[in-house]
Amino acid sequence: METVKVNASKEYDVIIGQNTVALLGKKIKSFFGDVNVCIVTDDNVAALHAEKAVKYLDEENLKHKTFVFPNGEKSKSPEVLFELLEFLASNHFSRKDVLVALGGGVTGDLTGLAAAMYMRGMHLVQIPTTLLAMVDSSVGGKTAVNLKAGKNLAGVFNQPELVLCDLQMLLTLSSEIFADGMAEVIKYGVIADKNLFETVKEGDIARNLEKIIARCVSIKSAIVNEDEFDTGKRQLLNFGHTLAHSIEKMSNFEIPHGKAVAMGMLLISEISWKNGFSSERCQDEIVDALLENNLPITCPYKTSELYYAAENDKKSSSGKISIIIPEKIGQCRIMNIALAEFKELLE
Repeated sequence: METVKVNASKEYDVIIGQNTVALLGKKIKSFFGDVNVCIVTDDNVAALHAEKAVKYLDEENLKHKTFVFPNGEKSKSPEVLFELLEFLASNHFSRKDVLVALGGGVTGDLTGLAAAMYMRGMHLVQIPTTLLAMVDSSVGGKTAVNLKAGKNLAGVFNQPELVLCDLQMLLTLSSEIFADGMAEVIKYGVIADKNLFETVKEGDIARNLEKIIARCVSIKSAIVNEDEFDTGKRQLLNFGHTLAHSIEKMSNFEIPHGKAVAMGMLLISEISWKNGFSSERCQDEIVDALLENNLPITCPYKTSELYYAAENDKKSSSGKISIIIPEKIGQCRIMNIALAEFKELLE
């Protein structure tokens, strides 16, 4: 079992290992006392894991309710968010009570935002059930829902008070959903750790999974500790994401986040090399890593088409946009350019 400490506006542990969900009831009771708990999960995850989570709440005699919503990115919406808030109100939850996000990135984002909004703040525990959520979205406090104009445009920073990464839950993932998470692992290797990247490129995943997740969380924790509110260094975590969000939006979210990030990382690496921004030709190694981990290396849209979806991205401001340039594997930098210049690069 590995524990990574995050020291942001809230200090909390990210506990990674086998059957860590067994800690749920004990941790909640020791942290918050005899509170009411609302488990938030989608219909797929509810069938797989909700009973187990409830078992460990019952062992501590904690009262609980479960809110279940339809799975998929389309549920990351203001409509589902307000259904959850109404559910909390109708069941008489108070601000001293606890929301538990049991699921992937959609669940974590939706629940984290609800926890910040309901009565101006409830306690929050994250139990990520996908690799992508374990290595990325459950840690760092970014919560949001999507608007028609773009992804993650309505949200707040809200750090959890505990994250439990239970590796047994990954056994229920399809190979496609597991691969989505590997896109984020590859991202961490490119931006901060060449050794991690090499491990992933060689496909040596299963034997090192606990350490790989812990390393990704450690990288994110260090960056979040330095720049919690995404005004500087934290933008490195957006490598590949500006174009990925455009790809997701253009596909009407039929292309999942991880595959879109894979496409986005490769596209921005190619653009960076062609325009002399990178000191090494990173895209060849990224292609190898993506192929080894069952991720796409082609995009169904022209880069010129992606610009118009990127205009409303939250990373653009005052006519400029931040893009993350891979100088070499293990090292990236932030480049702020005018939207007009970005359009030229994509064309």
